[in-house]
Amino acid sequence: MKEIKKSIAVLPFINMSKDAENEYFSDGIAEEILNALVKVEGLQVTARTSSFFFKGKNMDVREIGTQLGVTHVLEGSVRKAGNRVRITAQLVSSMNGYHLFSETYDRTLEDIFAVQDEIAIKITNRLREKLGEEQHEQQLVKAATLNMEAYETYLQGLYYFNQWGDEAMGKAIPFFEKAIEMQDD
Repeated sequence: MKEIKKSIAVLPFINMSKDAENEYFSDGIAEEILNALVKVEGLQVTARTSSFFFKGKNMDVREIGTQLGVTHVLEGSVRKAGNRVRITAQLVSSMNGYHLFSETYDRTLEDIFAVQDEIAIKITNRLREKLGEEQHEQQLVKAATLNMEAYETYLQGLYYFNQWGDEAMGKAIPFFEKAIEMQDD
């Protein structure tokens, strides 16, 4: 009998906010969830650069799964207004294109790390459930800061950092420096 590998690709979350400048926040949410899932033993997670290749491309999830060699795809969207955020996450089987779950999280930005952790736990538990394993409630996201302005500034820097190149790096560094200064305050 062929062993079933648990594998997932976390696609970039779609920015559904009116402000296009919030793109960094959507990318940051997806990246944080990806980083949390990497910590799950036995789960193969596609690299960020591989899954973010599909950003802005309207492709069938089965085709994406085939190209990335994964059994599951996480896709979602983020809407941000003031200090409120709505994150929708959908876990889809790349074998047949059917949803395994879809959840919407409405929160204030003060508890964004709790939302990321909650999403990551639900995803991993669904994968474990599907593969006949027991569920585990494990903290996967550790809040590096309680200062949400510093976190948002860091995400803005990360957005440029991940674009590579001298110009993008020049834009990223001031955001990182500002985030560090905000932590010291």
